[in-house]
Amino acid sequence: MSIGRMSILVIVLLSLPLFLTAQGYVEQVGSAGSVDWSNQMMRATGIGAANPALPLSAQRSGAIRAAKLDAYRNLLEIVKGVNLTSETTVENAMLLSDVIKTRVEGILQGARMVGEPRYMSTGDVEVEVEVPLTGIISDAVLPQGFGGGTLLTGGVQLCPTCGQPWPAGKPVPGGTTLIQTGGQTAGTASTGVVTGLIVDASGLGLRPAMAPKILDEQGNEIYGSKFVSREYAVDIGMVGYDKNVQKAARNERVADTPLVVKGMKAAGPNKTDVMVSSADATKIHNTAANMNYLQHCKVMFILD
Repeated sequence: MSIGRMSILVIVLLSLPLFLTAQGYVEQVGSAGSVDWSNQMMRATGIGAANPALPLSAQRSGAIRAAKLDAYRNLLEIVKGVNLTSETTVENAMLLSDVIKTRVEGILQGARMVGEPRYMSTGDVEVEVEVPLTGIISDAVLPQGFGGGTLLTGGVQLCPTCGQPWPAGKPVPGGTTLIQTGGQTAGTASTGVVTGLIVDASGLGLRPAMAPKILDEQGNEIYGSKFVSREYAVDIGMVGYDKNVQKAARNERVADTPLVVKGMKAAGPNKTDVMVSSADATKIHNTAANMNYLQHCKVMFILD
């Protein structure tokens, strides 16, 4: 092997770990597609065969149409299997609502083709299509009832509209999250400005979902739809996913000074919620009081 080729090989081998790390968290779904949770994107492939009964000039375009239809069918199967919450999947939501079913199926028909069709020696054509989980799909399947949570900081709770103290005992309406003055729970030191949260759930068998929760040791919701703006959840997803804490810390979602806590165990039937210690739960709410990063979905989970 020449010195030049050897140098190229060394560069490729050295860059391979960086390439693999950069891929983020991708969940393979069968042989026909995947969900890239780091980029909130679903992809599916489809194969179409040429119809020999058609004129030769029309066979290729017919095979492409058939491949697209196959890709859309595969994409539908992929999205049905996506965990919506720790108790339900997107398929469950579609079965419960004809409106959701119709919207999701219509959205998938508009999936974008990735790259050019691939022509096989057999005469078949393969295409790849993609559609984001965020945006119109999230808007179709996420529940409407967001908000109503209260940060457990020990500070004064303020009305988000007028900035006045919230009356004691008055229920918090759905879609509303009270502002906190940032009071500290006894024994908890201030950690300064925190721009986001990373929960290291590696080794727990945690699975991704569109609307996961963080729970404390008593099972109380520390993060989830109660603490999130639905607009942000639809726009960027409730949680970002990655496989590396250091890489996640540089993600614009949580940068520049995220709080990092270690998850204790995966919870819920679908194993998509993560439990943290009571001390970390308190720390999360205390640090969120000023920047309100929870409401803006500035949260990332680290998976295996």
